[in-house]
Amino acid sequence: MAKGEWLTLSAAAALLGVHASTLRLWADHGEVASTRTAGGHRRFRYDDVEAFAAARREVRPTGASTSQTIAENALGRARMQMAEGRLRGEAWYQALDDPKRALFRDAGRQLLGVLVRYLSDEDPSALTEAAELGRVYNRLGLEARLGVADRVRVFLLFNGFLYQSVIDQYRSAGQRGAAQWAALHARTQAFTNAVLLALVSDAENS
Repeated sequence: MAKGEWLTLSAAAALLGVHASTLRLWADHGEVASTRTAGGHRRFRYDDVEAFAAARREVRPTGASTSQTIAENALGRARMQMAEGRLRGEAWYQALDDPKRALFRDAGRQLLGVLVRYLSDEDPSALTEAAELGRVYNRLGLEARLGVADRVRVFLLFNGFLYQSVIDQYRSAGQRGAAQWAALHARTQAFTNAVLLALVSDAENS
């Protein structure tokens, strides 16, 4: 590819090692420059994509682990997804009033924040906090008069956002080795399993 060349959304995303939806979010928030064709298709200048990739490498804190960097970026992306109103397509979410919606969003942010600490190995007690957040999800579901299946569905929706974020940022960080991916996946799964098991156990005792 040559300097000044225009790239499609998929080509630019492939160059950065992220999903096209991730790059679309970055462009929407002005983090990376883009333009649109007469037909409404996004185009990215190769130079801008390269500069953006270089800037992201430079802002990563010295000595920070790959897992920590990935988790911190995942946190930001998942928050953006929630802010975009993607939850509004869920029937259970539409039935809630604004205060209850805010409580669910806050729980999601707390969940991601604890995962950041867990993946960065800075807080070994994070699994205990994960279990407590599972109980929080159950209590919120009870207060919103959601059945057990819907309470689990709430968590799984946040879990889906989280996993996609971690996967995208893992690729973006250039860490594609099978062993590295397996380790990150196992730790993320252990964390989310702790949340889900606590939620279900608390629901059985409700």
